Amino acid sequence: MGLLVDEKLSKSLVFLLLNVLLVGSVSGIGVNWGTQATHPLSPSKVVKLMKDNGIQKVKLFDADPGILSALKKSGLQVMVGIPNDMLFTLANSLQAAEKWVSKNVSAHVSSGGVDIRYVAVGNEPFLSTYNGTFESTTLPALQNIQAALTKSGLSNKVKVTVPLNADVYQSSSQKPSDGDFRTDIHDLMLQIVKFLNDNGAPFTVNIYPFLSLYEDANFPVDYAFFNGFQPAIDDNGKAYDNVFDANHDTLVWALQKNGFGNLPIIVGEIGWPTDGDRNANFRYAQNFNQGFISRYATGKGTPMRPGPIDAYLFSLIDEDNKSIQPGNFERHWGVFYFDGQPKYELNLGSNRGIRGASGVEHLAKKWCVLKSNANLNSDEVAPSVAYACQNADCTSLGYGTSCGNLDLKGNISYAFNSYYQINDQMDSACKFPGLSMITDKDPSVGNCRFKIMIQTDSASIHPSIGPLGTLVLYVFLFFTIM
Repeated sequence: MGLLVDEKLSKSLVFLLLNVLLVGSVSGIGVNWGTQATHPLSPSKVVKLMKDNGIQKVKLFDADPGILSALKKSGLQVMVGIPNDMLFTLANSLQAAEKWVSKNVSAHVSSGGVDIRYVAVGNEPFLSTYNGTFESTTLPALQNIQAALTKSGLSNKVKVTVPLNADVYQSSSQKPSDGDFRTDIHDLMLQIVKFLNDNGAPFTVNIYPFLSLYEDANFPVDYAFFNGFQPAIDDNGKAYDNVFDANHDTLVWALQKNGFGNLPIIVGEIGWPTDGDRNANFRYAQNFNQGFISRYATGKGTPMRPGPIDAYLFSLIDEDNKSIQPGNFERHWGVFYFDGQPKYELNLGSNRGIRGASGVEHLAKKWCVLKSNANLNSDEVAPSVAYACQNADCTSLGYGTSCGNLDLKGNISYAFNSYYQINDQMDSACKFPGLSMITDKDPSVGNCRFKIMIQTDSASIHPSIGPLGTLVLYVFLFFTIM
């Protein structure tokens, strides 16, 4: 009897240990590392930043050789990306796919010591705003990359996937159990899902509760977070008290209804921006990200998938050169500012706050601002502000933003300084006719930071940072303030 008890106890301990190891492996959350910045941190500094904060996985949007070189022997698991504009070529040429895999995967895995686990083929290629542009090329590109990985002998180690926006599935009600794939791409989605399933590859989805608030003024704010919204939505006995669980399980139901209920799911992007919209701020971002990370670390999962979740925060660092077509918040998703310094307290699972990047050098402490005696009625004011904002980043200006309380002079100074800093504090970048001057007095007010740019090897003049829409937006902003 004693031996039997010991054997049972031993099995129980082994089972407990396996569970502890499983949950422990989930505690190191992944991050997205985007590089659409005018002055990016060096890859070596970013890798050190991730390691210093216990980050174990990183998702890239391309396969930049400098970044992959910095990831050598880092211990970080890597998902490399293929941009949408490459899908046509890869879909129509197996040789091109083989060449891409050889250069961007095989070379780094075999001799470079980079732990590449996934190749992300495209990025949200079926967004409704693309009007079907990539529908005919995504699956063939996926198939050719898979064939290239198989030929290279890497298909057991490196898996393909397609990061998809959550709009590829929908529910006819508020309940996840009514979920299915979008009708216009239903057959295509089933082909992709079957291909992923046949090759032991995961379904990758980007889920953004923030967008629920941004797109619907009547959306219940508390339902976007993990604080236990009440009354919870009851779906056949499963309770949903936050929109992430409901969104995720709508996908689970879509997969299950079509015969792929056990397909692994990766949450490729999840996060909350800190500026550029009235719902984008430090308090909401900290609440959301900490809430998600705390659940993630426990391996709690969702009602339909109660086990650990594989997920990547979006994003690691702000990117001041991203398109703002979706909204001004697009440049403010980072947990860290552009210079690698943390925006707010966050525990990534190591029971301590996050650490900022080390060894980052800023330019001199000087700013370009509006002259105190400038004539605000000058015909030069409006076009100067519009030009500065079109060619720099003014997404912190406007209603509900971090600099939304600036007066007219403050708005003009912010625009001038943004242009000045992005152009590396060149004297010629603070020559707005009769309006601007350089000062060593920090014009920042409260949460509104007038930034000082960092020194980078890739720093250069940036004559155009945004689309024409940016120009229109800030002309409108200026005259609204006036």
